[in-house]
Amino acid sequence: MKKIVKSCVYSILLLFILNSCTFDYGDLDSSGRELPDLIMENVEYVRVRSADPVARIQAERAERYEQKGLMKLENFSFEQYGDHGRSVNVYGRAGHAEVEVNSGDILMDSGVWLDVESEDIMLETNQINWVDEQRLISSGEGEIVNIYQQNGTSFTGEGLRADARRRTWEFFSSVSGSYVEDDD
Repeated sequence: MKKIVKSCVYSILLLFILNSCTFDYGDLDSSGRELPDLIMENVEYVRVRSADPVARIQAERAERYEQKGLMKLENFSFEQYGDHGRSVNVYGRAGHAEVEVNSGDILMDSGVWLDVESEDIMLETNQINWVDEQRLISSGEGEIVNIYQQNGTSFTGEGLRADARRRTWEFFSSVSGSYVEDDD
């Protein structure tokens, strides 16, 4: 009987010690950065809505962070389709991008180039932000932005805010360029 009681006491004591201990494994990455949940290389992603392609994204590298709802892309390009996927409406590329998965908002930097074919506008800058729900494009106030059109119109300015719904474009300051009026 003493042996059984002694064995039970040891088991309870061992169980108590194990339950009261916690282990701190620290950050999974010793540099203090959060590690991505998924890493993909040479990615091509096509977004489809109602059986029609809406957009295509290609990237050399994609990192997905589930907890943050974030996708980081390196050396990427994209196409946005119109006419039920039969034509490309917008083409773009950048060295880096961060896509908020739930909202569709995108921050692009490192050599941004956008070609909006339906508006005959090409845009070149270092960094630009797209807010999907409001359909707004903006850059930092001091960011140099170049806008070109096929007919020779071109503008350069600091900072840009564009509303795709209202089809308005405005620079924050230091605008220069030339406007060519087409005789149609």
